[in-house]
Amino acid sequence: MSAGLLLGFVIGYFLILLVVAWYTSRNANNDSFFIGNRNSNWMLVAFGMIGTSLSGVTFVSVPGGVGASGFAYFQITLGYLIGYLIIAFVLLPLYYRLNLTSIYNYLSSRLGFRSYKTGASFFILSRTLGATARLYLVVKILQDTIFSSFSFVIPFWATTLIILIMILIYTYEGGVKTIVFTDTLQTTFMLTGLVVCVVYMLNQMEMSLGSALSTMNEKGYSQIFFYQP
Repeated sequence: MSAGLLLGFVIGYFLILLVVAWYTSRNANNDSFFIGNRNSNWMLVAFGMIGTSLSGVTFVSVPGGVGASGFAYFQITLGYLIGYLIIAFVLLPLYYRLNLTSIYNYLSSRLGFRSYKTGASFFILSRTLGATARLYLVVKILQDTIFSSFSFVIPFWATTLIILIMILIYTYEGGVKTIVFTDTLQTTFMLTGLVVCVVYMLNQMEMSLGSALSTMNEKGYSQIFFYQP
């Protein structure tokens, strides 16, 4: 696939995000921006959480991890399942009962203002560092796979700045209400891309899904749990 076609997909994807942001931001107010008017569709929120918990870093790095240590990464996914169940049956009922919007409001009411500020500060710090690492990887991939093929040079900082501006624009347009839909869209594209990649690689190796799984099992790539003597 040519670099120009890949770039076209990237541009088209961002344009779709902007259209979704414009559509969902109509008649937006403070409630829709910060809490989505408290009426977001739970199925969209749950589906969008798949993309936010996995991200493009998972999409790129996990195959290498499987090659090095089998399917041990699946243990993290099992941990996600346990965590989601705790959130659904313990934290969310508490949030609704106390009319809270985040765990930090709960910290404030139970442990005081300093606890609220400390918890929120650590969250902002961790998310900033994590988002920085993910953004770096995304820009690095764009530079190596697309922009390096062009005759003109696009600086790393310019690509980073453009992506940041696009993210700020579609987030600023509608806040949480927009993010619910854009996360759903991103998850859809991510899972679709995964299916396309699997089908493409199987066709290139002239293997069926069953034979590929059998080969992975023979080489130990499908092992999930490792027990040390």
